[in-house]
Amino acid sequence: MSVAWSFPTRIVFGAGTVAQVADETKRLGARTALIVTDPGVRSAGLADEVTRALEKASIPATVFDAITTNPTEAEVDAASEAYTEAKAEVVIGLGGGAPLDVAKLVRLRTTHSLPLAEYDDAIGGDAKITQPMPPMIAIPTTAGTGSEVGRSGVVTIAETNKKTVIFSPRLIPDVALLDPQLTVSLPAHLTAATGFDALTHNIEAYCAKGDHPMADAIALEGIEMIAKHIVAAVQTPQELEARGAMLKASMMGAVAFQKGLGACHALAHPLGAELGMHHGLANALCLPAVLDFNRTVATVRIARIARILGVKGKDIETLAFECSGKVRALRQELGLPSGLAAAGVQEDKLAELAPLAQADATHALNPRPCTKDDMLSLYRASM
Repeated sequence: MSVAWSFPTRIVFGAGTVAQVADETKRLGARTALIVTDPGVRSAGLADEVTRALEKASIPATVFDAITTNPTEAEVDAASEAYTEAKAEVVIGLGGGAPLDVAKLVRLRTTHSLPLAEYDDAIGGDAKITQPMPPMIAIPTTAGTGSEVGRSGVVTIAETNKKTVIFSPRLIPDVALLDPQLTVSLPAHLTAATGFDALTHNIEAYCAKGDHPMADAIALEGIEMIAKHIVAAVQTPQELEARGAMLKASMMGAVAFQKGLGACHALAHPLGAELGMHHGLANALCLPAVLDFNRTVATVRIARIARILGVKGKDIETLAFECSGKVRALRQELGLPSGLAAAGVQEDKLAELAPLAQADATHALNPRPCTKDDMLSLYRASM
């Protein structure tokens, strides 16, 4: 059986890179732009930086900022209408995972006529994504999702209230501009939560079932970069070396998880869709329990992760056992809650969340199969 490996995104990295947005827009042949962002990014003045750079090059830009942390189908529809009204020729996603995902889905919405639910990757919707799409430039302002190089958009569908993954190589942005200066204003708690999202992507990609040596190697380097720089990024926000390293590691995690994700993301998605929890925080709170759950079948890989995170020793089983504790200690050092209960999740909600987690397609390649009862146990272990 054959497998396909690809890494096609053009990535431009460096402090001040955002100023190149006009050059990249022209390179893509676009003359007008829609910037998709969120209110926080706009109030921080970052959308103005992009707009000024475009207008200096005589490229009119419209800003759409009605995006929430867990984007909805209605937000995608509204952004798509803004794209059409602006007569835009390029979509520029600016922000964290939510604006970047919505920007991708604007491209889908404006070129494909079926309801978004029809493109759900879990039901083979990727086969229905066939038309050419308008170009996209992705400019991340957080180091977490890596959506700037990803081939999927996550949206909560109105009819089901379920976080739905829409997947296609056609959704990959044409250009990613990684500018660490754009991340320095991110508050410490969001830097920590988004950083844990990147860590989870790299860890789950490395542990996922399947053969993808390039993804494995990228994931391991991503874990190492996060282990070395995440504390400085949170505690010394102006340190561009740490901020830049986290941007790289975030991007690498999204490249790596073309191999697959795992149970942690399946647990995190209902916490976002049902309770409105930040996705990175949800991953941070569930990751240790998932590492414990998986270590009997992925012992060598989890032991290797533990070594990278700083666990000492030579015995493989002991290293794997200590990995979850090291992740909990890192979470505490970064000032994140100690578990779901500390984040406000009620015990009586878990039975409602478990079947939703089990139905989530992201755990399909988890190294250990997950039943509904397993999901409930993992939620309880994360309390």
